[in-house]
Amino acid sequence: MTETLPPCPECSSAYTYALEGLLACPECGHEWPARAPQDSGPEVRDSVGNVLRDGDTVTVIKDLKVKGSSSTVKVGTKVRGIRLVAGNHDIDCRIPGIGQMGLKSQFVKKVAE
Repeated sequence: MTETLPPCPECSSAYTYALEGLLACPECGHEWPARAPQDSGPEVRDSVGNVLRDGDTVTVIKDLKVKGSSSTVKVGTKVRGIRLVAGNHDIDCRIPGIGQMGLKSQFVKKVAE
């Protein structure tokens, strides 16, 4: 029986191996549990239905006014390394030129990398 192991969560190396109930990466030395904990929260999807994960890159699909400022996040702005959080604004990110901000997933689209 051939079993495929997941890539390393740190460096995305495909050369992972099992080691006494852990998975290990020979390239970066990262070790993690063989059974990943199940996410208890609901899936977060972008405006077109793609499932979002922590660390994804997204683009803004609509001009968004920044509350308490005269700034605007323009359509097409690429946001790297998002973090999913609970609440009304379910994406926490750093937008270039604006700073730390919360976004709603309905106003972003996942970028295929």
